[in-house]
Amino acid sequence: MEETIQPLNRVALELGPITIYWYGLIIGFGAMLGLWLAVRESERRGLAKDTFVDVVMVAVPVAILCARLYYVAFEWDFYKDNPSKILAVWEGGIAIHGALIGSFLTALIFSKKRGISFWKLVDIAAPSILLGQAIGRWGNFMNQEAHGGEVTRSFLESLMLPDFIINQMYIDGAYYHPTFLYESLWSFLGVIVLLYLRRVNLHRGELFLTYIIWYSIGRFFVEGLRTDSLIVWGTSLRIAQVVSLVWIAAAVIIWIYRRKAGLAQKRYLES
Repeated sequence: MEETIQPLNRVALELGPITIYWYGLIIGFGAMLGLWLAVRESERRGLAKDTFVDVVMVAVPVAILCARLYYVAFEWDFYKDNPSKILAVWEGGIAIHGALIGSFLTALIFSKKRGISFWKLVDIAAPSILLGQAIGRWGNFMNQEAHGGEVTRSFLESLMLPDFIINQMYIDGAYYHPTFLYESLWSFLGVIVLLYLRRVNLHRGELFLTYIIWYSIGRFFVEGLRTDSLIVWGTSLRIAQVVSLVWIAAAVIIWIYRRKAGLAQKRYLES
């Protein structure tokens, strides 16, 4: 007999015609907590208090737009026949790599206009970005998405997971790997590592490059377990794994080049 397990309600609040989903609330909470962390650190590093508030005001909408366009582009076979779904971000379907690309471009333009070092800006932002990602994955949990392949309930119980997570991983008559949780825990651990490395006083830019490497390593392995991966057109390659490998290689090359070219002489704690 098939088990009857009621999933958690994706809707947090309904105000007349307005429906507020947990997905959006959780992502918003992650962004706000990340902003709070960045503002505190930016003041310590001698930047104006409103610097990151100004960045976020532009970066968030650009990141959401880029994340959605990135996802839609690689799922075009579906969206070309369902154009009304293209803007339905509350149903899920925003790609973090697209969001990061949009955010990095925003930071690059913003830093040039404000006369602030791009590397200083993204170094400060790195732990905040990863914290937002760690929290944001719980939005996927509420939507029962970004999960891995099929497993047994006994396997999930062997991971010492609470019942509310195990039950939420019961989808259409089967249990699945909670890959959202694996990535979230990896990201939370990365936040701790980055906060520690701030005290080590790496060369400018290297905290951000560490973030790129750390996140990409975790994403590469987690993506291998997922069943909803975006695929490179005309191949069986998972786009997130390809991008992760490219980003790791690029971060290492940039790290070495900046050191050898003398472009990373200043350290994180220097003004």
